[in-house]
Amino acid sequence: MSLQRQTFTGFQNLSLCADVGGLADAPPVILLHGGGQTRHSWGRAARRLAQAGFHTLSMDLRGHGESGWAADGDYSTDAFIGDLNAVIDTLEQPPVLVGASLGGATALLAMGEAATVRARALVLVDVVPRMSPEGVRHIRDFMTGSPEGFANLDEAAAAVSRYIPNRAKPASNEGLLKNLRLEDDGRYYWHWDPAFQANGARERLSDLYSRMENAAARVQAPTLLVRGRQSDVVSEEGARLLLELIPHAEYVDIEGAGHMVAGDRNDVFNEAIESFLQRLA
Repeated sequence: MSLQRQTFTGFQNLSLCADVGGLADAPPVILLHGGGQTRHSWGRAARRLAQAGFHTLSMDLRGHGESGWAADGDYSTDAFIGDLNAVIDTLEQPPVLVGASLGGATALLAMGEAATVRARALVLVDVVPRMSPEGVRHIRDFMTGSPEGFANLDEAAAAVSRYIPNRAKPASNEGLLKNLRLEDDGRYYWHWDPAFQANGARERLSDLYSRMENAAARVQAPTLLVRGRQSDVVSEEGARLLLELIPHAEYVDIEGAGHMVAGDRNDVFNEAIESFLQRLA
């Protein structure tokens, strides 16, 4: 099942890029990646869901991948929510929201803070209202660790290996090109706006976590939490808190996966997501 590139107009008229697959009138699923990633992190999951009978939309978040960069540097939580709501408004039926890390926080807030129903189900991928400070620092250190970029793909691959040391190395580094941009200086840079970290970090995590906790307590739709058992971002305690806030939520803890669950154990992850979606009324 091939995916087709499509553009949407987001909050403040920002251009958003997505890979779209499946029949247009099929139940929609919106896939939202984590901070610093791109829509390509969902590649196999998006194609599998399209083959399973869902209309899949895998988005590049603002400032990431081929989506537009905010001219005013607005990478606030509310801007990401505004983009998501703009895409939801183009659909004829409420979608299922599947979000990892930043994408999951955005999906949770879009659902829990909305006055009307925005989605029919929610899948949170290694994200909860109370995340491990050490894990969050680990992510930020990686994202800010190479401001000078990379001379070649091997250097970029080495940075990824330091960040995720237990992941098997691919036979080729060519896949990294989906997450890098080549600038005029001949160097490769991660495919996100540097202002995303600089400006987005102005929001206090404590305020964001409080918003997420309040939003989670209001979620009535079917919900699935997928955690990577070796995650340094979502602890068992953090998962339990989420399940207390959303007592009807289902929970899958995937062995052998860290924070990047879909990349670490893709087949197991896809099976968990598809099984949950197929059980929805």
